[in-house]
Amino acid sequence: VPSLRPNCLYSIESTDNIKYVITWDAGNKETEPTQTEIDAEVIKLQDEYDAQEYARKRQAEYPPWNEQLDKIFHDGVAKWKSEMVQPVKDKYPKPE
Repeated sequence: VPSLRPNCLYSIESTDNIKYVITWDAGNKETEPTQTEIDAEVIKLQDEYDAQEYARKRQAEYPPWNEQLDKIFHDGVAKWKSEMVQPVKDKYPKPE
């Protein structure tokens, strides 16, 4: 809902693991989104999240920053890229 009506107030209550209830604040100047709009937005946001899976996997696999900086200091940027960065990028390629 925030991406559909960013300047509006509402509350969301979960009734179980799947269903939820959105209570629209009466003071909102914009109209309440329809269920069709909400469903389409959920699909769009899930697609955007799924498209970034490779990036989340990369982030989890890269060594900590202090190790990366130490590698750069001792071996240079070229070795850091070829030995620490590129193997992770190859393992989790960016989808086209």
